[in-house]
Amino acid sequence: MDFPSPLLKGTLVKRYKRFLADVILQDGSEVTAHCANPGSMMGLQDPGMTVWLSPSTNPKRKLKYSWEMVEVGFSPTLVGIHTNITNKLAEEAILSGKIPELAGYTELRREVKYGKNSRIDLLLEDQGKANCYVEVKSVTLMRQPGLAEFPDAKTVRGAKHLAELSDMVAQGHRAVMLYVVQRADASSFDLCRDIDPSYGQAFDAARAAGVEMSCYHCTLSTRSIEVVKAVPFIA
Repeated sequence: MDFPSPLLKGTLVKRYKRFLADVILQDGSEVTAHCANPGSMMGLQDPGMTVWLSPSTNPKRKLKYSWEMVEVGFSPTLVGIHTNITNKLAEEAILSGKIPELAGYTELRREVKYGKNSRIDLLLEDQGKANCYVEVKSVTLMRQPGLAEFPDAKTVRGAKHLAELSDMVAQGHRAVMLYVVQRADASSFDLCRDIDPSYGQAFDAARAAGVEMSCYHCTLSTRSIEVVKAVPFIA
């Protein structure tokens, strides 16, 4: 996924009200950016961190900037914090054949109603095959080197999605939980059972019911983000 224009570098002043962040740009001006991440952003929102914003081209938009990435670590690693683009990253990777286990379908649809008043992120269809329901989650947390973790906060909604994927398997469909790690330094993936034990239980139940679990990490630059490589599960 390419950004329409190179991202703008800045310094984080603070994140507040979950969806707002004050940032000082390199020219010294202070702006308020939209933070499209409802999670805790553990380890990614400390004042003084280097962040990267995308400028909006919509003159009617109230906030002219969106927070896209943050630099972490002594050898700076870019981490994508914009959860709303995760589905697009997954879609591009599937269509380009970078996720082999999800290849071979002729049609991909987004936000299709299913389950109990829910919408599946991606629905893959092909004549003669069972439908494949793909739920996508953005992963940013890393509390020890190389280990990506999810979730970074309690998520009742995430557990609900796992249960609904299990229901699709029971109905004869295929269901996949796809974790997209928006950072390039992940060599393995695990669940944060200490942060949300209920999500861990829902994960175990879904996997036992036949829901497939996949995880891929991305490469990031200030011009693009791309899904590149599978990450093994520890869970």
